[in-house]
Amino acid sequence: MGLYYASSIEETHSIACSIAKELKPGDILAFFGQLGAGKTTFIKAIAKEIVGISEHAVSSPTFQYLNIYQGEPPLYHFDLYRLRGAEDFLDMGFDECLEQHGICCIEWAERIHAILPPKTISISMTHVGDNIRTIEVSK
Repeated sequence: MGLYYASSIEETHSIACSIAKELKPGDILAFFGQLGAGKTTFIKAIAKEIVGISEHAVSSPTFQYLNIYQGEPPLYHFDLYRLRGAEDFLDMGFDECLEQHGICCIEWAERIHAILPPKTISISMTHVGDNIRTIEVSK
């Protein structure tokens, strides 16, 4: 895993694509970072790499919580910004997606941090200057 620096969307895409190539079915990526940190941009690049979908076809599922992009493996894209907590996540049955053989990308994962499996890959994105962000990837 590691610490990366990105100063453009292209660099963010490049980092995301290199990480996507290492992913396997069943992997869960938990994204952390402030609004506008680049979480959705990162996931768009992963979706393009994993399921071959255009980045323009990928949007953050803020109001419906989940978008599923079909492929082999499928990609489950969660945006939990409006979720109150892990109990809501469980009540909606979303935990079943974590047990599938797809790849889960979860924006605002701090909302359900307590129920994430130990195998979860954490991706923390932070603005550190003009158009510069750090991307820390850890297990």
